[in-house]
Amino acid sequence: MRFSVVETGYDQRQVDYCLDELGIRLSRLAARAEGAAGATREWDEIRQEAAWLSGLLQRLDLGDGTATRHAGDAVRREAAELLAQARVELDEAREEARRVRERTYAEAVQARRDFEAALDARRRREARVEEILSQMTVDQVPADTPTAAAGVPGSRVGVGGLDTGAEPPPGHR
Repeated sequence: MRFSVVETGYDQRQVDYCLDELGIRLSRLAARAEGAAGATREWDEIRQEAAWLSGLLQRLDLGDGTATRHAGDAVRREAAELLAQARVELDEAREEARRVRERTYAEAVQARRDFEAALDARRRREARVEEILSQMTVDQVPADTPTAAAGVPGSRVGVGGLDTGAEPPPGHR
């Protein structure tokens, strides 16, 4: 991030804009991470339902009939396939959540480093300005010294005060 250098440091609007953008990006990443966590909860619910269905099949008394046994086997196979698919999708969702979390953390760390570097540079410039200002000497100008404004034609300010021919401003009579 590069900021324009102004008289007393960085351009405050650019710094504020940059910080706002970083805040927005971090909010978006946090929302994505939260969404991934929500997907994990959904897969947990699917897994629980599949386990419940599997338990239900085991508790059912399917009898000794061949047709009933084949139907039970088909249901068990389908339940096993659903459970296997749910496990694969759960693992994928966990992996995606891990990647989002790592990416979010890395971006947050980098944003903090950038901000701290900009803040440190600003503090160094501020210290340099203070150092320069502390070395300057200011001579007092005597009150009766004519100024540049006194030499401007038509000016109401002169060496002796207000021009004698000029009217005072309204409300100053």
